[in-house]
Amino acid sequence: MKNHILFGLLLAGAFTLISCGDDDNADTSDNQTSADQTTEIAQTGTWRISSFIDSGEDETTDFNGYVFTFNTDGSLVAVNGTTTVSGTWSVTDDSSNSSTDDDGNSTDDDDFNIFFPVPESSDFEDLNDDWDVISVSPTVISLIDISGGNGGTDTLTFTQN
Repeated sequence: MKNHILFGLLLAGAFTLISCGDDDNADTSDNQTSADQTTEIAQTGTWRISSFIDSGEDETTDFNGYVFTFNTDGSLVAVNGTTTVSGTWSVTDDSSNSSTDDDGNSTDDDDFNIFFPVPESSDFEDLNDDWDVISVSPTVISLIDISGGNGGTDTLTFTQN
């Protein structure tokens, strides 16, 4: 009888260990799926900046009239009439680096990376960052960044045209 009880306890322990073993990898694949979905949504159509708050200052009007296109090759183009500003973009799963988590949700830390090679005096330089994704829908992408220098919070919202 003792052997049956011991065998049962060992078997139960083995099932517990097996069932818990894959949990650590679940967040990583979920985060990658989330990053892939964000990438797909951004590549659909054109976008405009509907809100840009830079350390408490509303600078949305700096980008009035610009239409943003997130291309599949990683290029980013902003066009306003005859003015074109080109840069790069990507969405990465940064769940392994909790120190860059600005949205307070370490289990879903996707970075929306934007880079425009422009002078510091350009309004577009303010967009250069590894923004944390707050939320994504087919029509709105909301991003946040907490500045390392002054601790100010920046928010950036793209709305689909």
